[in-house]
Amino acid sequence: MSMKSEIKRKSLHLAGLTVPAVYLLFGKEAALFFVGLSFVMFIVLEPLRIVEHFRDRLKRKLGLYVDRQLIEIVEREIDIIAREHERRSIGAHIYFALAAFVIVYFFPRDIAIGSIAVATLGDAVAAIIGKPFGKHRFKNGKSLEGSLAYFVTALLILSSLIDLPHALIGALAGTLAEFYELPPDDNFSNQLAVAVTLYAFRNIAF
Repeated sequence: MSMKSEIKRKSLHLAGLTVPAVYLLFGKEAALFFVGLSFVMFIVLEPLRIVEHFRDRLKRKLGLYVDRQLIEIVEREIDIIAREHERRSIGAHIYFALAAFVIVYFFPRDIAIGSIAVATLGDAVAAIIGKPFGKHRFKNGKSLEGSLAYFVTALLILSSLIDLPHALIGALAGTLAEFYELPPDDNFSNQLAVAVTLYAFRNIAF
């Protein structure tokens, strides 16, 4: 994926910051409703994205009301920012929404807000720094520069919400999860890695 496409993809992923924003402004129940509704909508619409038959039917119906050239432009942009494996399988947005719902429901407010913000913003910064400026590459294609960018971003976010020892361990957990791209999808595992680590460290250490 080109750097331009990567920036477009990460810009779209930054919409995930609406989850901690809703939590901060309106509380836990509003955040759960927002994420839950988003997840249901994603599930309903997903077949239209990955099943060609459904997608073609939708395009024909939309073509009655929307300029066909605009439809083609939108479809092309979606294909450009999608990972290869996402073009015929579950998209990152579904994994993200599912993990965000679990985290908001089960974890304390500061951990939930921090872990979702870290996974969203940290991943974006790692890609934007790592792809053009990454000079020290690992076998999996990740770069030292990108990982450091993630760690610093995560540390800044978490240290504004929790104490420094917890912020350090949470940032490290997120960095490792992002580096190894833990299954089933890094948009799922990254958030949970930070949340579970912070919760465990808080309860074991204190």
